[in-house]
Amino acid sequence: MKRVFLLPVLTAAVVLLAGCGNGSSGADGDRPRVVAAMYPFAFVAEQVGGSFVDVDNLTSPGVEPHDIELAPRQVGAVQDADVVIFEKNFQPAVDDAIDQADRGKDDTVDVSDIVTELPATEDGAGAIDPHTWLDPKNMVTVTNAVAETLSTADPAHAKAFRANAETLVAQLDDLDTSFETGLRTCERRTIVTSHAAFAYLADRYDLTQVPIAGIDPSSEPSPRDLADITQMVRAEGITTVFTEELVSPAVARTVAKETGATTATLDPIEGLGDRTSDQTYLTLMQRNLTAIRAANSCS
Repeated sequence: MKRVFLLPVLTAAVVLLAGCGNGSSGADGDRPRVVAAMYPFAFVAEQVGGSFVDVDNLTSPGVEPHDIELAPRQVGAVQDADVVIFEKNFQPAVDDAIDQADRGKDDTVDVSDIVTELPATEDGAGAIDPHTWLDPKNMVTVTNAVAETLSTADPAHAKAFRANAETLVAQLDDLDTSFETGLRTCERRTIVTSHAAFAYLADRYDLTQVPIAGIDPSSEPSPRDLADITQMVRAEGITTVFTEELVSPAVARTVAKETGATTATLDPIEGLGDRTSDQTYLTLMQRNLTAIRAANSCS
């Protein structure tokens, strides 16, 4: 991953922005400003905050979030926000901006602090999978944390934040039930994915993830790894190799062509793209469920 080093000129810009104050609470009549590092956290902030907050997503639509670089305006937004929602050790540029802003725990939700993190692969070796939101139960935890943090930032609307959170939690619980029911009886329980983004989904619903690439979706498998995956797809009768919206499908299509499998989309929901701009986290997760059920012949 590329790390973003904030140069002295950028630091000066942040200081000037900080001079405007560290955000303003709803008690002053202005809506709290929430900065979310990426789409799933922005979705939660919008659902919980409703019309009482302004939400800024640091990862633009269509942009793969792993290696984003922040413009000076975005670094200033992190400094100036009333609430920041992020996941440490996923987006280095965001981590750098938060470290420089010297934010406290009362106005920052670090998802890595409130959910149980999992390794990207079943052998437990290598990197932690940052895609925590692909387990709806983790999103319940995030929702409740965001509601509490917003209530601290804007006590006048705490009741509304908590009510909105209860609504979203009910929807997430229904989503979890749909996955549990829909994947209870399947001919196969293996999913072959473009990159190692689905550890939480697999762990929650008793699936086995076989990723073609690692945590970084831009990395390519070695010829040996590609041969092993191709052999496994043939041996286990895998019918579908999953591609993603924001990652090139070339390697996945190669595996599918070599084995006679088809391709389908399994979205890690890192962000919205041109073809998913009218969707939400909830509808994309339902699409994922439909895709897995079809690929694994679930009854």
